[in-house]
Amino acid sequence: MPQPKPPSARPRPWPALPLPLLLLLPLLAACKDEVQAARPAAPPPVSVIRLQPESVPIRTTLPGRTAAYQVAEIRPQVSGLLQEKLFREGMAVEAGQPLYQIDPAPYRAALASAEASQARAEAMLQDARATTSRYRPLVGQNAVSRMSYDKAVAAQAQAEAEVAAARAAVQAARIDLDRTRITSPIAGRTSRSNLTVGALVTASQATELLTVTQLDPILVDVTQPAEALLRLRREIQAGRLQREGEDAVEVRLTLGDGSEYPLPGRLQFAEATVDRDTGAVTLRAVFPNPEGMLLPGLFVRARLEAGTAREALLVPQQAVTRNTRGEATALVVDEQGVVRQRVVETERAVGSQWLVSAGLAAGERVVVQGAQRVREGVKPEVREITRQELEQGGGPALAAMRARG
Repeated sequence: MPQPKPPSARPRPWPALPLPLLLLLPLLAACKDEVQAARPAAPPPVSVIRLQPESVPIRTTLPGRTAAYQVAEIRPQVSGLLQEKLFREGMAVEAGQPLYQIDPAPYRAALASAEASQARAEAMLQDARATTSRYRPLVGQNAVSRMSYDKAVAAQAQAEAEVAAARAAVQAARIDLDRTRITSPIAGRTSRSNLTVGALVTASQATELLTVTQLDPILVDVTQPAEALLRLRREIQAGRLQREGEDAVEVRLTLGDGSEYPLPGRLQFAEATVDRDTGAVTLRAVFPNPEGMLLPGLFVRARLEAGTAREALLVPQQAVTRNTRGEATALVVDEQGVVRQRVVETERAVGSQWLVSAGLAAGERVVVQGAQRVREGVKPEVREITRQELEQGGGPALAAMRARG
């Protein structure tokens, strides 16, 4: 059987309050609410950044593809039997390095025949000169007729022409013999060979033997809308942007996998015409490629500096909102500590900030945190922070705002 609890363990009843005190409790609670309602509310806390003019590099990111700096299609310039392949497919070759050897025997024979013809023509020239030399003094003595002398002079001129033709034939035969050894006209990397040893090739045939591609440096062709290029030129002419020159424009690459190419390039030129199909202008940049990382045909994104905006004002993007009319607006705290709303004009995004061209002035304080707590005409509790503190999470100002709720 359960044992009864001792009297000390039983709960004590609440003491009974007098009836007049019970009637006063609602009145005391009402008075407390009135006192709390009459107490003035604390001003809402906001964080602001003071705008300072600065020089801002304006960068443009454009899509593009890589292209080989030079491509040489190797074709034979003489006909014959392909006797030897002197390279390994895919290897790097230097300018003038031998690639193929065509059977040189027929061309050596042709050169020997041309040299013999040249020797015969030179012998005939020597005889013609001797005859002319003998006839020259005899003409004055009437020992030789004038007609005979004239024929000797003409024969000498004909012999000189035959010697010149024979020398040209020897030179042509030597060139053909040299062309039996096919060399690379440029430095680059070889492709696969389309023909093997033993194949019969013909001069200037349609099918190339192989291609040699120069990869260092390498080209990057990017496209920019014509309207963007015109706007950029107007800003430069108006003085809002400054550029040192086309040769000074540095270009950076982002590869297809999102990685950054480590070496910078330089803008080479811009096309003088607009593509009718796309309405874009092609820009070409040159990049060093010593390791061969970039191959022709890769899709890349090129980031180039369009110019430098002097005395520019940058506003964090979280400080700019849209009103019901779709206009960009920002809240500022004036010198009297009152919140004012401004309609601003944003030109472009620069990282996580807007480049503002109108609506704000240097030295003004823009609300970057707590904008949802205030409205125009309110005097908030203002805490000025730096841009670095904002990027790091707001610093002590934001911590104080969170503590106050």
